[in-house]
Amino acid sequence: MAEPEKPGASGAKVEPALARGSPSGRSPSGRSPSGRSPAERDIGSSAAVAPQPPWTGELAPGVITALSPRVRRIVAPNPSMMTGPGTGTYLVGAVNGNGELAVIDPGPDDEGHLDRVAEIGRGRIRWVLITHTHEDHAPGVPGLVARTGATSVGFGRRRGAGHEEDLVCDIDAPDGWSLTLEGDDGPVTTLRALHTPGHASNHLCWLLEQEQLLFSGDHIMDGSTVVIAPLDGDMTRYLSELERLKVLGLQAIAPGHGRLITDPTAKIDEYLDHRRAREEQVAATLEAAGAPQTVDEVVASIYTGVPEALHPVARYSVWAHLRKLGDEGRVSSDDRDDVSAAWSVAAPTARH
Repeated sequence: MAEPEKPGASGAKVEPALARGSPSGRSPSGRSPSGRSPAERDIGSSAAVAPQPPWTGELAPGVITALSPRVRRIVAPNPSMMTGPGTGTYLVGAVNGNGELAVIDPGPDDEGHLDRVAEIGRGRIRWVLITHTHEDHAPGVPGLVARTGATSVGFGRRRGAGHEEDLVCDIDAPDGWSLTLEGDDGPVTTLRALHTPGHASNHLCWLLEQEQLLFSGDHIMDGSTVVIAPLDGDMTRYLSELERLKVLGLQAIAPGHGRLITDPTAKIDEYLDHRRAREEQVAATLEAAGAPQTVDEVVASIYTGVPEALHPVARYSVWAHLRKLGDEGRVSSDDRDDVSAAWSVAAPTARH
């Protein structure tokens, strides 16, 4: 996984943050999020070895950044190796007037952050949307709903066992579900849900139709690649959904972490190229070994020079690549659902 880029100057319109709230991204009670999968626990432990101080400029916690006449961003105070500057919370709807607003990804259950978002909304927040239920995006939903009386919307729980504690929203939005914000004489604002599994089985991107602006959550980020962690994460579906986005005619991407991406096609191509190159590297490493290899052995061969404490982050994406190669018949394993299992190059199919 690439390191997040460093903050720098930007032409975006910003307003200063208020000096309030917890800088840690945890609730005042100090409770850690519950119900995490083994992958989330492993990756979280790796992130803890590389803590980041709060960023500055437009990506500083609490700063309001106007990205368009309909979109403002405020970054949550949860910077880390995995979240970069922190989770981007978006307020969508006409900046001026009294029309409805939607919030996308309230982020962590941080009282200062949620107070700040509610304050910016000035009583106009009617909808709280999430891209997925990972702990840096969704835990703030109940607190923001309590502050605003808004209706919450998400795709639903992640598939499989172990996700029983996922947030349950008021509305489950399938692919294509849309919402038009009501208001005064301001610009019409329509948000359409795009089901984009890969990073998470319940991942949604939200398309602002009037601007062809995509709120990408963790499907696409600024300054880093995305971890795909089986069993909920799926590399085959992830790459398929990236290809799907290429034909939408996007004008910009507002990622869950980082700055506005103004050349969507180039970013998507960069992601696809990176994944294809990594996939071939994984396949070549397995072939060169000449014997079955575990995920950890493949990681050690590929990620030379990377601190071992960060290998748990890489191992899940390597596992996801191996599972995809297995789907294509190029490699095989006795137990593809066990991250500790060994993998081999598949025997060639006999021809008659």
